[in-house]
Amino acid sequence: MANSVSISKSTQEGTSLETLVKEGKALGKMWSALHNVKQSTKANGFDTRLGKLLIELKAQSSLDSGQISRQTLTTYGVHNIDRRRRSEALWFAENEVECREFIKNSKKGYTSLTALQKAMRDAAKADDEPTAKAEETSNVGQSNGVKDTGWVDVDKGTYSLGNTRTAIVDAIFAHCNDHQIDIETIIADLQSKAALANKVAA
Repeated sequence: MANSVSISKSTQEGTSLETLVKEGKALGKMWSALHNVKQSTKANGFDTRLGKLLIELKAQSSLDSGQISRQTLTTYGVHNIDRRRRSEALWFAENEVECREFIKNSKKGYTSLTALQKAMRDAAKADDEPTAKAEETSNVGQSNGVKDTGWVDVDKGTYSLGNTRTAIVDAIFAHCNDHQIDIETIIADLQSKAALANKVAA
């Protein structure tokens, strides 16, 4: 029959349907535990352990930015973990007290650290709205909107990133993390900007 389900050779030779179902459920349970914030952020949970390891590796980094090198990640066996998952685990470990307090006071559960980050950002934004509205009222007639319209010429003195290479890099990383901006895109933009500046200088 065209709609009949074919039976694999391994099933025919002795692997029962019951065994396959059992294996599938076990894998599903493992996957859920790995992707369940309540489980992964327990004291001995995956994200808690990963984040704490990354904090130690970051502290030992020889790079000015504190970034963990690919070689270090490989040496410690975590290079094959998705970069976003590593970033979220590090964020959780660095903000563990605030995260646990937020989860405790929340009426809903979170399916991922991404969802938790968004919820915390939205809550912080909501808390800031009254202050922002008050400032907006007091600045009637003044233009204080911020728009990302691409590269612009910035006058000296209108920004504050520090005056050392390390301070600038740290500020960029923090800003990207706070606003969920891909750091790789920023790096590519900086390289393009530098190339353009060199071309104009030449």
